[in-house]
Amino acid sequence: MDGETTEIKEDGCYVGLTHHHLNLQDVMDRVRSPQAGAIVMFAGTTRDNFGGKPVKELQYSAYNPLALRTMLSICKSIRAQHGLVAIAMVHRLGIVPIGEESILIAVSAPHRQAAWRAGEQALEDCKERVEVWKKEEFEGEDGVWRANREGATGQKVPRAELVTHP
Repeated sequence: MDGETTEIKEDGCYVGLTHHHLNLQDVMDRVRSPQAGAIVMFAGTTRDNFGGKPVKELQYSAYNPLALRTMLSICKSIRAQHGLVAIAMVHRLGIVPIGEESILIAVSAPHRQAAWRAGEQALEDCKERVEVWKKEEFEGEDGVWRANREGATGQKVPRAELVTHP
């Protein structure tokens, strides 16, 4: 991949962070195998509202080295736990407009049940543990930074309280 993409590939696991559009076929091909009887793909997209407020766009930020290590740890654990052939997790950073994907997770397994369970667990673990933060930009309002967790509300921080580092 290019300079705006960071990635790790190890032991049947692929993780990546990129500022580019996500490609479903590319991620699916990373887990494709003759040993797999099932591939499950999850695509998380930017929806047009949150809590009844119209969303303009999402912006994602990450501490890349730590986020990649955490993503790889999650993938290795899930691969072992569910007997997967392979797993791939790619998160988009920067601005993600309405309707575009912010995360793709693909898992392949000998049988569908393991693939379904692993895919859902991968997403939940990613949202809970990976060092990715999102800013929701609402129409006609200031944006709100929040942890990348379902329903976790963000808190506005007054500009005077922000600490800047040289």
